[in-house]
Amino acid sequence: MNTSPEKPAPDTPHRLDPSGGCPHAANARLLAGGAVSSVVLPGEVRGMAVLGHDALREFLAHPDVAKDARHFAALREGEIPDGWPLKTFATVQGMTTADGADHRRLRSLMSKAFTTRRVERLRPRVEELTGSLLDGLEQESAANDGVADLRAHFALPLPMGVICELLGVDEEHHDRLHTLSNRIVATDIGPAEVTAANREMVDVLATVVAARAEDPRDDLISALIAAREADGDRLGPHELIGTLMLTVIAGHETTLNLITNAVRALCTHRDQLALVREGTASWADVVEETLRWDSPVSYFPFRYPTRDLTLDGTVIPKGTPVLAGYSAAGRDTKAHGEDAGRFDVTRESRARHLSLGHGAHFCLGAPLARMEGAVALRELFARFPALTLAVPDPELPRHASFVGNSVRELPVRVHG
Repeated sequence: MNTSPEKPAPDTPHRLDPSGGCPHAANARLLAGGAVSSVVLPGEVRGMAVLGHDALREFLAHPDVAKDARHFAALREGEIPDGWPLKTFATVQGMTTADGADHRRLRSLMSKAFTTRRVERLRPRVEELTGSLLDGLEQESAANDGVADLRAHFALPLPMGVICELLGVDEEHHDRLHTLSNRIVATDIGPAEVTAANREMVDVLATVVAARAEDPRDDLISALIAAREADGDRLGPHELIGTLMLTVIAGHETTLNLITNAVRALCTHRDQLALVREGTASWADVVEETLRWDSPVSYFPFRYPTRDLTLDGTVIPKGTPVLAGYSAAGRDTKAHGEDAGRFDVTRESRARHLSLGHGAHFCLGAPLARMEGAVALRELFARFPALTLAVPDPELPRHASFVGNSVRELPVRVHG
């Protein structure tokens, strides 16, 4: 039970930068003031962020916290305009915006595709695709004076290829879906671009669903369509499109950032890479430490208290849009020790990171992301043991979003 005395949120809220940038310095400043912070979202929308590990863990599993946007007070009262860059996160119909029985219903339909056994059956395909992409990375490097963008030519097409294959999305749509996903998670674009990106994403996915309805295969979309036709109340058409949108975005953007951030970490911490090579740590350890130290998601929207809620002594008013501050929680010294800011693949932390969520909405694709990340890193550094960054890490252009946490490009020299 939280017994801290109640205190209001600070009068001067933290203004989240729509253009993104590295979150860690700001996170440290905010954490110094407490585990919960008031924030200003794009469009001058007031919200809050839960940053401390223990407070976030409590918040993510709290029975009086909802995901359904009908609990978002400002949206319900008509104060959120169309084209607000974060509105999709609130209003799309799917697992991440459902509560209770609706959430269980939607999650049960998807869960069979992401069981540990099903993921292990995908391993040979992931290894095959990884090898092919590494061939392409070497060719790209040879054609560009030894430099290639690892993010564009390896970290992106691997999870995009896997999630689309699992879903049943033909390759002709992959590039467009990634571009649209990037726009949907961006926080620095205007209303017209937001609206256009969402409409086009819905159109592309509707085309995919129509193709699978006409030509069913052994894939998730075909299975979801069959479930809908068998019991029309189980999955409505908007829920199907919304679920697919969220699965495409979450299924590749987070793993893309995970692989990108892990390569950056290893290239700038060669001692840690040496520990893996000598067998002191595993590639799975690298994945977990990257998830903690440089979470693929910085601030994830939204959850809403269904009553005034006190966390770590701070009151979060009912109906407030709240961000889950995963990147901050990962470096919370109260949970991970005074050296929480150090990348250490042999770390034995007192607290398990929360970067894949916690509670009923724990990431369904976590086993797949972990497997893809470990395979990708193992094969990448086996093939290119001298791989180095071609640009100093602080100079890499950052992702234009405070939702996703990574860089837009990762130029590397594959042969050092």
